[in-house]
Amino acid sequence: MELKILPRNIADMIAAGEVVQRPASVVKELMENAVDAGADEVSVTVTDAGRTLIQVIDNGSGMSPDDAVLCFERHATSKIATAEDLQEITTFGFRGEALASIAAVADVVLRTRREEDEVGVEVHLSGSEHISTREVAAPKGSNFAVRNLFYNIPARRKFLKSDNVEFRHILEEFQRVALTRPEIAFTLTHNGRDIHVLKKAKSLKFRVTDLLGPQLVGEVMDIEADTSLVRIHGFVGRPEAAKKTLGNQFLFVNGRYFRSPYLHKAVMKAYEALIPEGTTPSYFIFLEVDPSTIDVNIHPTKTEIKFEEDSVIFQTLYACVREATARGGAGGDIDFDNPEARELPVIGPRFGEYRPVSIPTAGVDPTYNPFTAGDGNLDVRDFSPAGGSTGGSGAPMRPSYTVDKHEDYGKLFEDRTMPTAQVLVVQGKYIFSQSASGVMIVHVRRARERILFDRFLKVLGQEAHVSQTALFPVQVNVGVEGRLLFDANADLLKRLGFDIEAFGTDTVVVNGVPEGYSTEAGKVHTMVGDLTLILADDHGSLPEMIEQSLAQKFAVLGASGGEKLSSPTEAQRLVDALLSSTNPEFTSSGRRIISILPLDEIDKRF
Repeated sequence: MELKILPRNIADMIAAGEVVQRPASVVKELMENAVDAGADEVSVTVTDAGRTLIQVIDNGSGMSPDDAVLCFERHATSKIATAEDLQEITTFGFRGEALASIAAVADVVLRTRREEDEVGVEVHLSGSEHISTREVAAPKGSNFAVRNLFYNIPARRKFLKSDNVEFRHILEEFQRVALTRPEIAFTLTHNGRDIHVLKKAKSLKFRVTDLLGPQLVGEVMDIEADTSLVRIHGFVGRPEAAKKTLGNQFLFVNGRYFRSPYLHKAVMKAYEALIPEGTTPSYFIFLEVDPSTIDVNIHPTKTEIKFEEDSVIFQTLYACVREATARGGAGGDIDFDNPEARELPVIGPRFGEYRPVSIPTAGVDPTYNPFTAGDGNLDVRDFSPAGGSTGGSGAPMRPSYTVDKHEDYGKLFEDRTMPTAQVLVVQGKYIFSQSASGVMIVHVRRARERILFDRFLKVLGQEAHVSQTALFPVQVNVGVEGRLLFDANADLLKRLGFDIEAFGTDTVVVNGVPEGYSTEAGKVHTMVGDLTLILADDHGSLPEMIEQSLAQKFAVLGASGGEKLSSPTEAQRLVDALLSSTNPEFTSSGRRIISILPLDEIDKRF
């Protein structure tokens, strides 16, 4: 087979696949370029989750007419000139691949002007081909408009996810850059609606408040450590605020966001025995190290970092987070293995003299018989315990009331017994009921799960469902990303019986929930958090599988937060509903709901 050199446009499209994976990649690269250009105001405008338009405008240094054309050439950069420069990288970009990659797979128009230039320049490229260059009036800075992303790679465009999913990725990249530079004002607009309008912040805490809401700031603690190798600062979440979601975990080094399962493990190790299994705390951790001790050039998107002394940084980060959790009251201060540790206070033998305990006594008349009365009528006077009123003899007075044996006495023995309860509820977890061969035991939570699963499966099949209204509406801050999820799934939630309205840009108000769900405010907050996790899943499968998966998740959510059974009658209704379900013996995930304890097994115990 004969070797050939690929045409430039084909080579550029292949190379672009490493840098431009989705619309969020374009947002990331253009925002980082704006920061590197010294801008203090950056505006991001997106249409159709980036498919139609991604526009980033900054007031940075701008470019000369020559540089405006040259910047789209592969490996054109002002950040490095020699191999040694790779050891001292302090900027976001440096390889000169971003703009060339973007221009290879989209229609790009750049308008830019330096402060010293009288007019600006407009450069238009499409699919790596230079279309035009002309002088234009333009403000200081740069304005990149990227249209019709992947128009020349239909396969890549076809496999983009839904607008909701793609915009969530854009939002993530926007947040990562905005967190690194609190001193820069950022705005994000999607389809004409302002998502974020971030003013210049005095500190990181103010930026976190503006970006993710004031509620989150109340759930985190400061961390600080300064060693000869690394300086660590930022915030970590309080253990009680840990959530099942993996949102709001941020690691930065020298102002650059990066991913590190290794350092994430250091944080999680510091929370051992402090948070429930399966939950993750929020954290915003900034590392500052000598640039020569890290390598940021090991991944095309520069989201992975290699440290020279990674084990030392691991231990330092672990100790720093551990100290913060202990300082915040999460960790104990008593070391039972240390003989020099402060002893627990000991209660002395005379403690009772200072804290006397009095036990109440009751007066008893052993000769009293309420069923003996000389005249046939029962005459009993008010009874007073010891220390209360007494009769003339000093003995406790007897209760006084009169019963006519001809009219009322007989009624005491009328058959007023209620029908024997058919079920017995044990600790709110199990229902015991008689069966033909012994005792039937029903798992309450799993029974509810099966009933709700059948109900939700019908709902997803377009059948209406009634919502139970909460006594008071519950307002829950879900963040901008969560709010977008609720907006995108509003019709689905309404069909399922959730009455949830949007409020502001990052909050929802819960007015009602499906029957079987709890309306207690605390449980509603928990439910909304779990709902966010369910809605965040990408259900890109067959419609039948999607319905099964959603019904199962909503059923588990409703069953886990349900109210305790309050009476045998309520328990009996639950059993009746279970026995009329499609499969009363097992949940949708195959867990057993009903177990029969045979009579002969019971006999063996006696």
